[in-house]
Amino acid sequence: MKKYFITGISTEVGKTIAAAIVTEALEADYWKPIQAGDLEHSDTHKIKQFISNKKSVFHENAFALNTPMSPHAAAEIDGITINLKDIIAPKTENNLVIEGAGGLLVPLNDNDTILDLIQPNYKVIVVSRHYLGSINHTLLTVKLLQEKGFDVSLIFSGNEHKTTENIIQKMTNIPVIGRIDEEPYFDENVIAEYAEKFRENL
Repeated sequence: MKKYFITGISTEVGKTIAAAIVTEALEADYWKPIQAGDLEHSDTHKIKQFISNKKSVFHENAFALNTPMSPHAAAEIDGITINLKDIIAPKTENNLVIEGAGGLLVPLNDNDTILDLIQPNYKVIVVSRHYLGSINHTLLTVKLLQEKGFDVSLIFSGNEHKTTENIIQKMTNIPVIGRIDEEPYFDENVIAEYAEKFRENL
């Protein structure tokens, strides 16, 4: 069984929707190791609402922090320290989709970042959304993952921007799983349609 780590080039780029689509496409389990803020409407809650298959299992956060901030800061407010040894991937016989928080170098504590959660055997999916500066952010993210030896692929999120996407593809030479368009809304049916489209590229 494979583990897929979903990361973004920044915050609010569409990681959770991408994670829902990949989870549905693979009928995989889902795990968000660290949730910071919005605990009543967490990413796990959102994913559950989007999934229509009966196989996926939703695993508890290793850390559920109260403040919507970088994990290291949210943990400090809660009076705790995030230790990597306390973040253990759940045991499952199924494929597992793991959703990060923000980008790769978001700090967890004084020494570790989101990147340190990604194990060598994980397949990493980078979610890239077009904005001024997104080419730089995407290339930095992908290049760092490539330097570490990870199996990396891309999902584009939002309205198509051909010049941006073409140069990213040329300069990274990694597979593109697909694009998530700017939809009026997302629900179980929309997620299922994307899951069908993306499945063969996963």
